Amino acid sequence: MPHQRVLVVATSHDRLGSTDHRTGVWLEELATPYYALLDGGAEVTLASIKGGEIPFDPRSLPSEGGEGTADQQDIPASVERFLADEEAVRGAQHSPSIVDIDHTVFDAIFLPGGHGPMWDAADDPVLARILGAMFDAGRIVGAVCHGPAGLVSAKREDGKPLVEGRKVSCFTNTEEENVGLTKVVPFLLEDRLKQLGGQFQRGPDFEAFAIRDGNLITGQNPQSSELVARYVLEALEPVS
Repeated sequence: MPHQRVLVVATSHDRLGSTDHRTGVWLEELATPYYALLDGGAEVTLASIKGGEIPFDPRSLPSEGGEGTADQQDIPASVERFLADEEAVRGAQHSPSIVDIDHTVFDAIFLPGGHGPMWDAADDPVLARILGAMFDAGRIVGAVCHGPAGLVSAKREDGKPLVEGRKVSCFTNTEEENVGLTKVVPFLLEDRLKQLGGQFQRGPDFEAFAIRDGNLITGQNPQSSELVARYVLEALEPVS
């Protein structure tokens, strides 16, 4: 049986709005699903909105005395594995742009979070078209934390928002308030998904929660990364 192919699309945005603080992809939300999918037998292709080097939020990296870096004890094993994986790092440094990707050859698409997607994935027309087309074709659409920002501009073939009438989750308003960024992000993702007709679902703040509604799978926060990947793998399993 051929491997199922998964397209992982990361942000290319590296600044928190008009501040001087760096952002990007939260590496746990990329690394954990990346290896869960690979170890589960999927073939993974890493891409980004603009192509080139994918920015990592420095707060999600091991502490090396840099800006806002995390303590070593807080770093998931998947992040350490990714940073030690020459092939993975090379792929993140030289990612293809979604403009150059043939999405029709993939069985699933996955959007990791970090705050970066709030500025680029949320209104990128190419990503919106890819997501809408893959969703309409019955392919699996997955996203975690702020990754669902990529869903807000995506529409189904009938012109309705992709999330309308679907159970969906993301980084919650209370989690955004907890990290002190409600006045920095361009919009609150939970509110926007609700405005688009999404049936918002959530668990406790900073605890793993994910929901599958048909071929749409979304997770709430970094802690939900592995659960979302597991749901994606389950959804990719052929019906016997």
